[in-house]
Amino acid sequence: MLPIASGDGRVINTNRPVGFNEMAQLVLGIGVSHSPMLNAEVGDWLLFIERDRLRDHLDKDGNPVTYDDLLRQVDSGMLAKIQPEKLAARHAAAMANLQKIRETLRDAALDTLIVVGDDQDELYDERNTPCILIYRGETIRNVPLDGSNGSDWSKRLAARYYEETEPHEYPVDAALAHHLIDCLIDREFDIACANAVTPGKGEGHAFGFVHNRLYEGDTPPVVPIFMNTYFPPNQASPRRCYRLGQAIAEAVAAYPGDARVGILASGGLSHFTVDEELDGEVMRALREKDAAALQALPRNKLNGGSSEIRNWLCAAGALEQLPLTWMDYQPGYRTPAGTGTGLCFAAWF
Repeated sequence: MLPIASGDGRVINTNRPVGFNEMAQLVLGIGVSHSPMLNAEVGDWLLFIERDRLRDHLDKDGNPVTYDDLLRQVDSGMLAKIQPEKLAARHAAAMANLQKIRETLRDAALDTLIVVGDDQDELYDERNTPCILIYRGETIRNVPLDGSNGSDWSKRLAARYYEETEPHEYPVDAALAHHLIDCLIDREFDIACANAVTPGKGEGHAFGFVHNRLYEGDTPPVVPIFMNTYFPPNQASPRRCYRLGQAIAEAVAAYPGDARVGILASGGLSHFTVDEELDGEVMRALREKDAAALQALPRNKLNGGSSEIRNWLCAAGALEQLPLTWMDYQPGYRTPAGTGTGLCFAAWF
């Protein structure tokens, strides 16, 4: 095989030695926020105040607060951070990063993409909330947004995760999914599994973002790994998430064949209160491959939207042997109270 150029001009080497005993290779890692802010025009960002005033919030230590509490606590420079020119610059950078992710995925020519994401009462609820679930069906369905709740602008942004008019079945690498389940069970991970979605329902936004915003419908087979990041009491610890990633990498390396496999962490970083200190520590540890720091992240800071950092921890564990090639971060502030999303984008290859 010939080398393949990445989205930023680097070469992703696909050559193997003659006589090599072919096994699958983990050749690409992606970390990407999936906030509806990335489905929006810059003029939409200030509209989020409508929802942020009403939703439940957590402060940077994970304590329940209201929007008004955050407004009272915010530093005096916050208004400067949401001036139109600042929003426009961050939005432009985020859109450029999103395109760079698309190009990197395309140029990697993956045979399979493992997607690590969370489910927010989309397929699983309090009647059955698995800590870790691997989907093993032949396809996974994406359906149009119901559209029954929310303002027109929020429904317009949410709809971009999903099909426009008709349900669509996306391919799943069921064989690799079964292999991962077997290997992870052998490693004493208690893995839930599913081979179908509830009739009438489809994949959640963490996975729909990959299909409809990154690949824009033209996707390789995926292996969806659902992590319960949001909902107590069975959220995995940071150490467990990281070690799950390590076990996934070992399983991929033991999978027969010459498949080119990627892993993608969908979601994060901090939200709905932007915590640049937390995000900075996560990014430092990713750059320096500081596994100890990633596994020691305080659990009280990984709740609410910030819980999706767990998906990045899983990917980081899987990507110990690949260099972090590029990363960019935009603190996506959108209200005077400092609410928003830490928009992060990264690629390992």
